[in-house]
Amino acid sequence: MSILFEPVRLGELELANRIVMAPMTRSRADQHGVPTAEMVEYYRQRASAGLIVAEGTAPSASGLGYCRTPAIYNAEQIAAWKAVTDAVHAEGGLIVLQLMHVGRASCAQNKPAGAATVAPSALRARTQLFTDQAGLVDSDEPQVMSLQDIAEVIGEYRQAALNAREAGFDGVELHCTSGYLPMQFMASGSNLREDRYGGSAQNRVRFPAEVLAAMASAIGSGRVGLRLCPGNPFNDISDEDPLVTAEALCRAAEPLNLAYVHIMRSPLPELDAFALAQRHCSSGLILNDGFDGASAEAALQAGQGEAVSFARHFIANPDLVERLRKGLPLARFDRKTLYSPGPEGYSDYPQCETVAP
Repeated sequence: MSILFEPVRLGELELANRIVMAPMTRSRADQHGVPTAEMVEYYRQRASAGLIVAEGTAPSASGLGYCRTPAIYNAEQIAAWKAVTDAVHAEGGLIVLQLMHVGRASCAQNKPAGAATVAPSALRARTQLFTDQAGLVDSDEPQVMSLQDIAEVIGEYRQAALNAREAGFDGVELHCTSGYLPMQFMASGSNLREDRYGGSAQNRVRFPAEVLAAMASAIGSGRVGLRLCPGNPFNDISDEDPLVTAEALCRAAEPLNLAYVHIMRSPLPELDAFALAQRHCSSGLILNDGFDGASAEAALQAGQGEAVSFARHFIANPDLVERLRKGLPLARFDRKTLYSPGPEGYSDYPQCETVAP
């Protein structure tokens, strides 16, 4: 049997196979960050994955920034997510929630009235965001976070982890890449602070390390994962030495004994992110970016990680595990419907047994 279909344990998580569904923003929540019935069906269809990492979800109102993305800071959101996790568990699946605070990668049109846009420093991200009201708009000028603000946001992450468990999630994953708040603290180009959260790499990784520790103390470290992509420039991120920064974060997180590290291939050709994680992380490694069935099998056989996550292949192939098991062709997704509201291009992709020969 292929190693892809063997079970594996990551912390407290018992995966039936080593095929992980990576988190993907799909913009199907309602305008209040509440998961919808379409999301229940979407995740239910993909429950054969060894683990689903549900899409980036805001731990607070200020953590929102994109249109129609979910949150988990109030009772209505928790209850709606419970319908998702119940559906996945009924199919025998396992699901964790990725917590994503976008920080400065935000605009007021995509968050509740009065919710602040915050960042480690007063540097606007040179990027635009789509809004349903006005199309593309510039990101907001962020407010600098005080030490009290930082403590409060760490507390929001901790509460979000507790909320996720209340909603039935098997664990949580900290989104620590793609130019969102943790990476804004980590990167030298977006963090100009002169206190204990700025300056050296060890100081700049203090915020995400403290978030991880807070979540681990709340729900147990064996149910907490970390997602990392060294050198990712998305959302106007620059860092003077991404390797040193990533190593500092891995060293800071190592004593926590996390369930897993979800490591993405670096866009920098000179930086081998998988090797970096192998050197510095004893937690199970989930490898991500650009894999197909054959390359995933080869990577696991070579001992590079314990599991492999797939994103785009899960969009149009809700039964990806079965297709890989049987060597069936993979369907292609429609880019035009990646972020559009409604079931089209989301929960209406057919299973392989329903595809006409």
